[in-house]
Amino acid sequence: MTVNDYDVIVIGAGAGGLFTAARLAHRGYRTLVVERLDKVGGRASTTDVDGFKVNDGAIVIEVGGITEQTFDEVGATFDIREPQPPILYRIAGKDVDVTRGGWGLLLGKLTRQGAKLAKGIGAARHDSGLPEDELSTADWVRKYTKNEGVHGIFRNMCASVFAVGSEELPARVFLTYFTRKSAFKRFGFHPEGTIGVWRALAEAFIGHGGVLELSTEVTRINVADGAVTGVTLVRDGDERTVTAPVVVSDIGPFATVGLAGEDAFDEDYVSLVNKRNRPCAMLTINFAAQEPLLEAPGMLSFSSSRRLAYIANFTETCPEMAPAGWHLYVGTSVPEPAIGDFDEAAEIELLRADLRETIPGFDDKARILSTVITRDGWPPQRAVAGFDLPHTTDITGLWNVGDAVKEYANGGTTACAETAKLVVDEIVGQFPK
Repeated sequence: MTVNDYDVIVIGAGAGGLFTAARLAHRGYRTLVVERLDKVGGRASTTDVDGFKVNDGAIVIEVGGITEQTFDEVGATFDIREPQPPILYRIAGKDVDVTRGGWGLLLGKLTRQGAKLAKGIGAARHDSGLPEDELSTADWVRKYTKNEGVHGIFRNMCASVFAVGSEELPARVFLTYFTRKSAFKRFGFHPEGTIGVWRALAEAFIGHGGVLELSTEVTRINVADGAVTGVTLVRDGDERTVTAPVVVSDIGPFATVGLAGEDAFDEDYVSLVNKRNRPCAMLTINFAAQEPLLEAPGMLSFSSSRRLAYIANFTETCPEMAPAGWHLYVGTSVPEPAIGDFDEAAEIELLRADLRETIPGFDDKARILSTVITRDGWPPQRAVAGFDLPHTTDITGLWNVGDAVKEYANGGTTACAETAKLVVDEIVGQFPK
C-alpha cells in the first residue's frame, strides 16, 4: 500500500478552503492547508493600516446560517456582533428601517406600484413565479415600474450581495436568493476585522490535528492515470512534493486547471471553465474620522446614488477595529460594467462624489486609509451568480470550493461555507476513513 503524507490537501486558506479543512479535520482526516499569503482569509481577510483593521474584501458575516452552523460543528469561536438594525435604506434623504416591514414597507416608500412589485417578489417563492433565465433583474423591475428609486434599490442590492449590477444579474437568481435563501437577514462584524473569523476557524482546524502552511505556494497539482496524487509546493525557495489522494482547491477552477494542466481534463470541462471565467469587480474606499459621520449602526444603502452601493459603520459595534477616538467606515461600489474592462479613474471619482454627497464635509472630515479595486485574478466574486461552474471535476480526488462553484443563487462567504459542506460530504462518501 502507498502511504500518503496526508489524506487531503487544501489549496488556499480563504473562506472556502478553511471551511472545508475544518470540517475534514473534525472528521479525522489528516489535512494540510497551503496558503501563498502570510495570513488566512484570502479575499475576505484584513490588513492593519496605522492601527485600523481594514477589511480586504468581505466585511459582514452571516449569523444563524450555514456559516455559524459550521463553527458550532467544528468547535470554533463565533464572535460576531450584530448591529441593530443591521441595515438602513436612505430614501429621499431619510434613513428607513425596514426590519419589520420587509419588501412591502421598503417599496411602498418609493412608489405606488410597490404593492404590485412586492407581490411579484412573493410569487417567486413558487417555481411558476420565477422569470426565465435570460431576463435581467433590471428588466424584471421595469415590468413593474420606471421609478428611479426602486431601480436604485435593486441595483445596489445586486451590487452588495453579488458584486454586479442589476443589468448583469439574472432576475431568477435575485428572486431565488431573496425568497428561498437566507438573504443575509442577520449579519454582523468581527472585532478583529473579518480575519478574526478565519483565525478562529484556523485555530479549530489546527486543534483537530490540521496543518497550516502560510507563505507557501502550490506550483503544481500532480495527476497520474486520471487521479490526484498530491501537489508540488515551494516555500522560501525550497520545492517539495506532498502526496495525498484528495486535493481541494479554493483558488477557482480556472487557476486549478492551470496547476494541473489542461491535458489532465476533459476538453469540454476546460472549454466550460474558460467560457465562465468572468470575474466581477468592486471598488472600496476605506476611511476614518474623529467624529461620527454616519448614524446608521451597521450598513446604509441607497435608493439614489451614482455608484455607491453601501457604507458600513464598523466601530459602532466593534470599536476595537480603530484606534481610540476614531470611527472606521467603508464605502463600496461596483463599476459599470462590473464584468470586463472599465475606466478605473472615472469609477473611483464617481464613488468619491457619492461619498461627498452622502457625508457633508467628507473631504475635510474623513481620512482616506485606502482605495482598493478588486478585479481580474483577485475579484470580489470569481463567477457571476447563476453562471457558476460545478464543484466536481473529471479528475478523481480533485474538487473545487468557493465562490466560483456556488450553489445556484447564493453569494459571498455563505456560499463558500455551503460548497465546503457539499464537497466534504462527497469526500467522505468516496474516500471514507
